[in-house]
Amino acid sequence: MRPAGAEDRETLLDLMADFYAEAGYVLDRPHAAQAFTDLLADPRLGRVWLIEQGSEVVGHVVITFVFAMEYGGRMAVVDDLYVRSDFRGAGLGTAALAEARRVCVELGMRAMRVEVGADNAVAQAVYRRVGFEAVDHKLMKLPLADPTHLA
Repeated sequence: MRPAGAEDRETLLDLMADFYAEAGYVLDRPHAAQAFTDLLADPRLGRVWLIEQGSEVVGHVVITFVFAMEYGGRMAVVDDLYVRSDFRGAGLGTAALAEARRVCVELGMRAMRVEVGADNAVAQAVYRRVGFEAVDHKLMKLPLADPTHLA
């Protein structure tokens, strides 16, 4: 895993488009491009890494930061974790999350959270392997702007 930079934006967009396609969404590339530009330009917002197998980029991890009263400080949110389907099952996602966790501890994060589909047992198992626990909360949202995917 290596930190992504502005020069990796197109690669990140391609990976995100693949990730969204698996969920049945079409990526709004200009919108996502601006989001990556903003995130990569300001380390206070989070971190982005590319997951590599040898010299090939096979996925990415996006961690964003929020201040959480529950923990009395900054918390990291695993916003995206994607490994291309032909590279799954080799522990790359688990290793990437473990490294992200290490960096978050180093940065003084008080907790990490992730949103994962209730029916996505494979992803849940990956998160559990690095220490995530299920919580009894109902996720709700109030969109104030368009998402980076098209209906």
